[in-house]
Amino acid sequence: MATERIPDARPAIDAALVRRLVDTQFPQWAEMPLELLDPAGSDHVIYRLGEKLSVRLPRHAGAIGQAQKESEWLPRLAPHLPLAVPVPVGVGQPNFGYPWPWAISRWLDGEVATVEALADSPEAAVELAGFLTALQRFEPEEIPAQGAREDLTVRPLVARDRATRAAIAEVDGAFDAAAMTELWEAAISAPDRDGPPVWFHGDFHTGNLLTVDGCLSAVIDFGELGIGDPACDLVIAFTLMSARSRAAFRAALGVDDATWIRGRGWALATALNAYTYYAAVNPRVAAQTSRQITEALIG
Repeated sequence: MATERIPDARPAIDAALVRRLVDTQFPQWAEMPLELLDPAGSDHVIYRLGEKLSVRLPRHAGAIGQAQKESEWLPRLAPHLPLAVPVPVGVGQPNFGYPWPWAISRWLDGEVATVEALADSPEAAVELAGFLTALQRFEPEEIPAQGAREDLTVRPLVARDRATRAAIAEVDGAFDAAAMTELWEAAISAPDRDGPPVWFHGDFHTGNLLTVDGCLSAVIDFGELGIGDPACDLVIAFTLMSARSRAAFRAALGVDDATWIRGRGWALATALNAYTYYAAVNPRVAAQTSRQITEALIG
């Protein structure tokens, strides 16, 4: 949800295409069965490959850098993080009319985290705070300078100003436009981060968390991984948590007032972006983003 939608033509992706791509570029896995994972999210089409692998193909141009980014950074990040993350095993190349790089990774067992299971769990909230703390402390051998690599740089929150105000006007009546405007103006006026840039996940919401037996097990989808202001990762507090668990999360992470209000702004902007695009055609997304907007307004 951290990335604004980018209008583009989407390539047709089906099992026959994926079979040809895998069999020609990774013949060692040519005999493994393919099973479509549905729903798989808005950015990728995902197939399970055998029992232990997954194939992920970007649906649109906004996701085309993820395969290379995860291949570069996740093997370096994984030893430092308290929850499992995807393990890339290969990056495929465009072919057979499919235009972009794609990825094969180790399959991670688990169910997508749900509000019903974890919203009122301060323990899960503290565990997520611990994950973000570990991510922010990650220090690779060579830390890219902020802004030196476009793929690791996020646009500032204020860059969403025009789109967010337009979305607020569009959903006026469904939500409190005055309250949303007040929150948004406070978020973009809040002081910038005081301190060096740190690593952030960039798309840290409920759909990118996995659980096993009701416990958090993995964090997935690092396409928006970057270095800068980690306020964008506070979105999880408003997609997943109740007020009680959110308080535990904030205390464990040690978030100051300015960062918290920026995080609420990220939650509002990303929820509005998804709501205005998907709500009319996807009831599940409508419910999720409605909750996110409501919780962001609560704070």
